Amino acid sequence: MKKLILASGNAGKLREFGQLLAPFDFEVLPQSAFDVPEADEPHVTFVENAIAKARHAARLTGLPALADDSGLCVTALGGAPGVFSARYGGEPKSDARNNARLLAALAGVGDRRAHYVAVLVLMRHADDPQPVVTEGEWHGEIIDTPRGAGGFGYDPYFLVPGTGCTAAELPQEEKNRCSHRGKALAQLIERLRLGM
Repeated sequence: MKKLILASGNAGKLREFGQLLAPFDFEVLPQSAFDVPEADEPHVTFVENAIAKARHAARLTGLPALADDSGLCVTALGGAPGVFSARYGGEPKSDARNNARLLAALAGVGDRRAHYVAVLVLMRHADDPQPVVTEGEWHGEIIDTPRGAGGFGYDPYFLVPGTGCTAAELPQEEKNRCSHRGKALAQLIERLRLGM
């Protein structure tokens, strides 16, 4: 199998990427397996942060690297928490604090539309002049009471239209197919099929 470094320490993402890329003979390994520290994410856009993370992991391992930058954009909050989704509630990262801050910001707000965004960047090497960049969105709305034990992050509060389920209640296979990350990965897989 070909080794591919995931420029993330998120166990949920590692599991999802590992499942989806296994048919392409990729062994997805966390950057922590190579003692790669987390990259700085100083940018205000998902694509810039994903490029920075992939380049950082590729440079320090000498292997191809895959990074994603993803988050939740809430219409009524002007797109917040956006690129700050993982740290919305402060440091250290905490899903519980992030969700509490989100609900506080939406208290009394009628417009609950939101969408997840995922930007994936695959760098063949650190100086790759043409990394593969794909993007997916997943639209829904924020509810006040969490439901479901699956997923991570904001998933228990993200109601998926037409399903009656939150992202945390969907079966993993269905989530992989319709999520922001699933859509971005489908595009990436199509590029892999075409030989990039």
